[in-house]
Formats: sequence, structure tokens, C-alpha cells
Amino acid sequence: MKVPFLNLKAQYDAIADEVQQSIGEVMANCAFSGGPYVEKFEEEFAAFCGSRYAAGVGSGTEALWLVLLGLGIGAGDEVITVPNSFIATAEAITLCGATPVFVDIDQKSYTMDPALLENAITTRTKAVIPVHLYGQTADMDPILAIADRHGLAVIEDACQAHGAEYKGRRAGSLGHAACFSFYPGKNLGAYGEAGGVVTADEQLARRIRMLRDHGQSRKYYHNVIGMNGRMDGIQGAVLSVKLKYLEGWNARRRDHAQWYRKNLSGITAVKTPQEMDYARHVYHVFAVRTSNREQMKEALHASGIECGVHYPVPIHLQEAYSASGKAPGSFPFAECCAAELLSLPMFPELTEHQIQYICQEVRRISDAP
Repeated sequence: MKVPFLNLKAQYDAIADEVQQSIGEVMANCAFSGGPYVEKFEEEFAAFCGSRYAAGVGSGTEALWLVLLGLGIGAGDEVITVPNSFIATAEAITLCGATPVFVDIDQKSYTMDPALLENAITTRTKAVIPVHLYGQTADMDPILAIADRHGLAVIEDACQAHGAEYKGRRAGSLGHAACFSFYPGKNLGAYGEAGGVVTADEQLARRIRMLRDHGQSRKYYHNVIGMNGRMDGIQGAVLSVKLKYLEGWNARRRDHAQWYRKNLSGITAVKTPQEMDYARHVYHVFAVRTSNREQMKEALHASGIECGVHYPVPIHLQEAYSASGKAPGSFPFAECCAAELLSLPMFPELTEHQIQYICQEVRRISDAP
């Protein structure tokens, strides 16, 4: 049996008529860059997150970068985050001229360990970016409390957490601002590159909207130096269609996670992800932990099962960040995850039969001498 890691075609087929109609409206109205379809999605997504404002931008990376710029973070400043994220989290900090400072992660949630945060704060620290990894939020209450004591902004990297919750509150409503990626493979994905910022801070929202549009307050009047970071109208329209289905898709992902847990139970060589008691996990990724990750991945591939690795090299050990001076062993839990986590297929249209087959093969490979 062939099981893809992701099947965007199956999702498209289910909503093709609505998507084509929405794209046709954008084309007929020539509303290609920003405009009413982006504004409509911004209103809908801010409401979905339980916040006041949203700004559509070109990618999740731009969202992170523009928030940092909007907060005035730049050269000489430090921003604390984690090393087990996609590199964009650190890239955005570096692109502002600031320095990323890493803290290790909690062994159960794979997100920022709040107990390590305070020791990383210096006089140059200006913000904290906890990463809501794989669809589960970081433990935000202690992070927010520590940040508040030190006068730091908290920016949620929610690029993998569309619809995730922390103690009943949605990702996007927890920090000073939150950044989302709408890359096609995300729980809420566009049909190209797109991202968004959500915030309850009206002044910050206004500044991000200026920065994404060449610093304009109105056409040809440039208050600050900005850039072209606008969302395309087609992406705004597509995202409005897909947002209506997100809760149902997330519910299916949660069902799939339960099926995985049931069928993988008793395999001592494989540890399934833990949903923390404060969280509603939306399983952007279902990453299991195994000490023989590469052998497992190769064997599953031979059985027709596509898997992924998120992420094989932690940021502090990437060549791009070699100047950080952080050697192997600096963040042991993040490094352990990089060596042992294997992402199994996870998408709403996955079937129980496919999951049973995947788990059957995982069990067979684990039991092999």
C-alpha cells in the first residue's frame, strides 16, 4: 500500500468548486494584491483566533520579521527562542539585526521550557518567541509571567498551530502578537506563499500594515521605510474558503492521533507525542520518537509509507549559525529530538485503514531482530 506523507489533492478535490468560484471572483474584480479579499480574510481570521486585528503578509517568515520590526527590535537587541524550530524563527530575528538566544525545550511537549527562560534574559533581551511546535502550544502562562516581570514582548510563533488552544484560548490570542504561516501544507494552507500576523494591539497592527506596504500610510506617502510584504488577493480568497473547514479538519487530525496511539500502544521502541493537560493539540505533525529513526524511516519508505523529519539539525548547529559558538550538547533535549523524531503521515483525508497499515509496519519493523 502507498501512503503519502501529505495529500493536498484530496483536500482540493473536496472543495474545488468553492475555491474555483472564489478565485474567479478575484480575477473578475482584478483584486490581485491586497484589497477586499485579503481584508475579508483578515477579519475572519482575527475573529477565529479570538483577537482584534490581523494583517495578511507574504509568508510566515515575513510575519515574524515584520512583528519584530514593528516592535522596534534591531541591532544590539536579543530575542529568546528555541533551537528546535524551522530556521525562519531565528532568521527573522537575525534579519532585524538582533541576536537569537536559545533555551532548551521541555522533554514532554517539545516546546520552550519555561524553567530555563529567566536565566537566559539579559539587559539586551527585548522579546521572547515561544514556538507552538507540531500543532501544540507552548506552556504560555509561566512564559508570559516571566516576560511581564522583565518588560519583554511575547510573540507566538504559531506557524504550525492554526486552531490550537491553551487552556481554552486559541493560539493567536495569548501573546502580544502571533505569527502564522499559510504555506500549502499547513493545517490552514494557501495555494502559494502567504502568512499573517494577529494582535490585539491596534498601534502594532497599524505599523505592520504600513511596513508590509513600503511604509505607506496612504498611497505614495511613506512614513517609514518598509517593504513589499502584501498578501495576494487570490490567497486571501482561498484562505477564506478553507477557514470554514479548519475546525472539521483539525478534529479529523485529532481522531487520527487517537488511532495512531491505539495502534502503536505497547511498542516500547516508539514513543507517541504527548498532549499536555493545558493544550488542545491540532497535530500539524504527528512525530513519534525512536532511537533507530533512520532505519525506521528507510523501512517504512520501502513499505510505501512516506515520512518526514522535523527537524534533523537544530538551529544552533546549522552552518548558518556557526558564529553562535554553540557546540553539540548545548541544548541536549532539542538535539535528542533532532536525532530521534520521525513524522508519520498526517492529513485530514488519511483513512483509518491507512493508519492501521502504517502502525502494522511500525510494529513489524520494531519487532525485527
